[in-house]
Amino acid sequence: MFLSQISSAGGFFYLVPLVVFFPVLGLLINIIFGGKTSEKLIGLVGCVAPGLSFVISVLLAISLAGHPEGITVPFVDWINIGELELPWAFRVDTLSVTMMLVVSGVGTLIHIYAVGYMHEDVRHHGDPGRYRRFFVFFNLFIAAMMVLVSADNYLMLFVGWEGVGLCSYLLIGFWYDKGKDGIGNAIAGKKAFITNRIGDFGFLIASFLMFWYFKSFAFEEVFAKAPEVAAAAPGVIFAITMFMLLGVTGKSAQLPLFVWLPDAMAGPTPVSALIHAATMVTAGVYLVARSYALYVLVPQAQAWVAIVGGITALLAATIAVGQFDIKKVLAYSTISQLGFMVAAVGMGAFVAGMFHLVTHAFFKALLFLSSGSVIQGLERGHHAVEHDPLLRKKMKHEHHFDPQDMRNMGGLRHRMKTTFWVYLIGALALAGIFPLAGFWSKDEILAEALHLNPTVYWLLTIAAFFTAFYMGRQIIMVFFGEPKSEPAAQAKESPAVMTTPLIVLAVLSLVGGLMNLPYVHSFTHWLEHSLHLEEATAVAETGEAMAEAAHATPWYVLGGLNLVVAGVSLGLALIAILIAWYFYTRRTAELQKLPVAKRPDDPLRGVLGPVFTVFENKYWVDEVYQAVIIKPYVKVSRFLAEKVDWAFWHDFFHDKIIVGGYNGLTWLLSKPFDLGVIDGFANSLGEGMQELAASLRKLQTGFVRNYALSVFIGVVVIISYLVLQLR
Repeated sequence: MFLSQISSAGGFFYLVPLVVFFPVLGLLINIIFGGKTSEKLIGLVGCVAPGLSFVISVLLAISLAGHPEGITVPFVDWINIGELELPWAFRVDTLSVTMMLVVSGVGTLIHIYAVGYMHEDVRHHGDPGRYRRFFVFFNLFIAAMMVLVSADNYLMLFVGWEGVGLCSYLLIGFWYDKGKDGIGNAIAGKKAFITNRIGDFGFLIASFLMFWYFKSFAFEEVFAKAPEVAAAAPGVIFAITMFMLLGVTGKSAQLPLFVWLPDAMAGPTPVSALIHAATMVTAGVYLVARSYALYVLVPQAQAWVAIVGGITALLAATIAVGQFDIKKVLAYSTISQLGFMVAAVGMGAFVAGMFHLVTHAFFKALLFLSSGSVIQGLERGHHAVEHDPLLRKKMKHEHHFDPQDMRNMGGLRHRMKTTFWVYLIGALALAGIFPLAGFWSKDEILAEALHLNPTVYWLLTIAAFFTAFYMGRQIIMVFFGEPKSEPAAQAKESPAVMTTPLIVLAVLSLVGGLMNLPYVHSFTHWLEHSLHLEEATAVAETGEAMAEAAHATPWYVLGGLNLVVAGVSLGLALIAILIAWYFYTRRTAELQKLPVAKRPDDPLRGVLGPVFTVFENKYWVDEVYQAVIIKPYVKVSRFLAEKVDWAFWHDFFHDKIIVGGYNGLTWLLSKPFDLGVIDGFANSLGEGMQELAASLRKLQTGFVRNYALSVFIGVVVIISYLVLQLR
């Protein structure tokens, strides 16, 4: 759409490039001037940049009220090669603006939190330069994510897709000099980068196929041609959507490429909250939702997406049960909840998936940031213990204290009251307890699954049970009971710059469900302008489903809320929390009576036995990857490098064949041919010429009479020739 058309549409659509510009401006200011300014000013610039993007996103949302179908805003001519004419253009519709609001809004709160969190980091590690570097990377991530969600074509989306992958690598490995053997965090960053590149390869292949058959990357052109291409070559759309699924499994941490996200907890806690809870990992969900017009044409691909999401949700939820690292529990929880979203959009429940994406951004960012508050509270307690000889005597193994191990916590609700209450709200929202945000979005997915794919419904229902259990377990281990370490007993509450964003996110986790309440369905009406739900449903539904839809609404469905599904899920969640309460209060108290040597570190270990060990060791997935993929890959690489490349190619082929052959040919040309043939011929010719010259020299007598005789003979010969010619 041309600028004149944009103007005629009214509103603030022309401001959309600023959602990318402001974060870029923020990082440039800190790069250029940050070295000469104070820490407070660096943090201020870092926070204002995404805050201004949020303001622009709000203005765009207001503009969509009068122009709900959305608009494309061209920015610059980007690619013009042969048949490919692709501008750098921004897509402003209800789907993209929803993502802009989440990324910039939640991102701003996390930036504010990071001001306080990274101050503590700098204070403890004595490296002021890393403070500026952190906010530069943070702003860069926001800019890349804004490019991704505002793109009007798949190629521009891929640029943002790769941008967030790069930022993820930089931020996960931010403490690159920490971790196991001093390189553990750097390895975690590399693991995330490589794993995502595998998924990105799938997305890239999908893009190539798209251009080959559609001759375009633009959303509207691809979606318009999709039914025609599907009719002519049905396998093409299936291939494109399945390669996209590979990209989704990488970016959104689904089977089989989920292994990078737990290790990503090596980055600072704000990184975990921003990248691995609220924004980057949801890019895969957004990609499927954006590509709804392709997926509804291939039910087989939808089924695969839904199954992958369902299995991932259950697998990750069980692993979380056996973890002791407070952030690792939340990491596997994120993988599980992403499974809910992927399953939803895979089944065609795009609104339910996006609804859960938004609410999950609220309570999961809240939980990650709150866990960071807990960790730093214990670090402050540990610092106090180290500087107090009396307290230090009470603490065992102080040099090996892990502030992220929940076995070192307990009783923190008395020491960190604000953190406790916001953490409790986030945990209950994640568990799906009424009336918090997670209840409404999770149950909407479950209700859709029961109708569209019962297998996925049961996978997600069981996953929801485990979710409530491990969050109950975490709350009790961290905040209840007696402190299990001296640092926990001396823990201190975080400063206001960290707790204020937590309070805001807690409020959002409480009221987030209001976006799509039964009977109202505000969020559904909002997204239907972008997702064209009626059209999608018409394509996707079979005759049986249409007939079923014609029946009267059952009595247990009120305003779109399935009371049976909601009741079952809520009941299971409460049961799971009660079970967790029993094991980690009464059962734990009973185990305390046993000798220390016989006392298990977790009450579930004695009940579940080897099953708990399986959960604790994450089904040995990393070990299986190491044995099945990485080690054989390393062996093949070494064989190719040492035997094929060095021994064969370099030593044999290069040195013996190429170099030896060249030397032999050079010897042949230089000695036998050059010296023997060419030089022999030249020398013989020279000698012959010398002999001829010597013979001819004898004719040069120096007597005039001899020269006169020669002239006379010549004249006689010429006259004789002429006489003969005349005859």
